[in-house]
Amino acid sequence: MQTEGKKESGSEIGFWRGWSIAVGCAIGSGIFMMPTLLAPYGMLGLAGWLVAGVGTLLVVLSLSRLARRIPKIGGPYAYVQAGLGDFAAFLVAWTYWIACISAASGIAIAFVGYLGVFLPVITDSSVLSLLVSMALIWIVVGLNIRSVEGSGTFQVVTTILKILPLLFMIVLGFANMEPEVLPPLNPTELHPIALLATVTTLVMWSFVGLETATVPADNMAEPDKMIPRVLMASVFTVLIIYFLVSLAIALVVPAEELIGSTAPFAVAATKIMGPVGGAVITIGALISTLGSLNANTLTAGQVPLAAAKDHLLPVKFLTLSQSGTPIFSFLVSGGFMTLLLCLNYTKGLVAAFTFMAMLSTLSTLMAYAFSAVAEFYFLKRDRASPERNRAIVLSSAAFLYSFFAIWGAGTEIVFYSFMLIMIGIPFYALVREDSRD
Repeated sequence: MQTEGKKESGSEIGFWRGWSIAVGCAIGSGIFMMPTLLAPYGMLGLAGWLVAGVGTLLVVLSLSRLARRIPKIGGPYAYVQAGLGDFAAFLVAWTYWIACISAASGIAIAFVGYLGVFLPVITDSSVLSLLVSMALIWIVVGLNIRSVEGSGTFQVVTTILKILPLLFMIVLGFANMEPEVLPPLNPTELHPIALLATVTTLVMWSFVGLETATVPADNMAEPDKMIPRVLMASVFTVLIIYFLVSLAIALVVPAEELIGSTAPFAVAATKIMGPVGGAVITIGALISTLGSLNANTLTAGQVPLAAAKDHLLPVKFLTLSQSGTPIFSFLVSGGFMTLLLCLNYTKGLVAAFTFMAMLSTLSTLMAYAFSAVAEFYFLKRDRASPERNRAIVLSSAAFLYSFFAIWGAGTEIVFYSFMLIMIGIPFYALVREDSRD
């Protein structure tokens, strides 16, 4: 085994693989439940896609500028380390690692839930559900350990396959639309601003993951140019698909039916095409969650590697396989995913998925906020110019959006996130002492 250094085979992730990592990680289990979660909020609920999309665009613009400055492995972690120092970088690496691990665990649960449509015996037994979820996690971990090449090819294929049923749903929905079933603008008692804050945080789970294209920079050809292109293409791809597919379903299924549904896509497809349509969409959901699980697992293995290179995690995380993949990092990440599955399966499928999705979203938003602040450090050293002024405005907007979305997550999830940060701080102190010896 190797312990340090980059693979001699060179960069293996080009534009389409980078795009597939970002889009594949973002388009996962979240979109297949969002019509149900947004239904109580009326047409303003759909506006949450636009607010979150604009906010995500601000974030990726900031990340794109940082990628040009620091084309290093680690993504947000690498940018924060360069701009704010080791402690802030450790917090980002720690929370972002938690985000990837919790997201992968939640997605594995979602996959099992969709699989239960065809094999009800799995979801009828909590033990069998847990075993299938763990088996899925370790199959994907094994794929990523084997090679970046194999993981990248798998990601491109699953990303294309997962987009097809979404496009299919868009075409079906608009071809069979019934505008009279659209909900009122605001059926709730919430102020429109408060409602937008709620739905923006709610749908942010479906956008989280776009930043993963910045992480495997060491495996990319010309990352300073490639990463910005990938990020911009990915955010527009995801925003357009999300908004259109949500509107298409709202034009077919009345809000009162969506509110009580655990599979809104299947409900819409069944209304139009019968049971065959529901089965097709379920297969699409399985492919979607599988691709998202792979992308999150890839990132979960790369982030600790980047932190270990800067002596913020034990040097054992630098261990690479013969094919150049961070084998120890993947094994530890897979172990934590398994632990999370075991700890949360007592809550039931839906509750466990919701908790891990919210925890992952909040942890990622913290990485966004830290990255925007890190850019301030670089901008203050740049020569005054109109471009610098625009960057300051956009970075400020990205930070405020991240803060806004964190606030909307609610006190319970913020509390759990804070406790996880506190747990990580002693590890930082111990590793720093080791690195000085």
